[in-house]
Amino acid sequence: MSGHSSEANTHGSVKSYLTGFVLSVILTAIPFWMVMTEAFDKGPTYITIIVLAIVQIFVHLKYFLHLNFSEQGKLDTYSFIFAAVIIVMVVALSVWIIYASNAMMM
Repeated sequence: MSGHSSEANTHGSVKSYLTGFVLSVILTAIPFWMVMTEAFDKGPTYITIIVLAIVQIFVHLKYFLHLNFSEQGKLDTYSFIFAAVIIVMVVALSVWIIYASNAMMM
């Protein structure tokens, strides 16, 4: 039973999940409002959407996936970063190969 309680400590609390949820809703509502009301030009709207999307990625990583650089979380964080780099490489190289193939056929 003691091993089970130490496993429970690695998960977030209700407060952590609610904080993440509220931040996610706010980070989604702002770009949604900007697009729906057309309050700003396209340039600032695009930049705001991209910046808030990146911030939201970090909110999800911290509050929902519980990735951090503490002693307990370093291995999980490094594993996630490694997997993300591999996925980005596979997608980017696939796009590059498809683009090069298309260019050679023209």
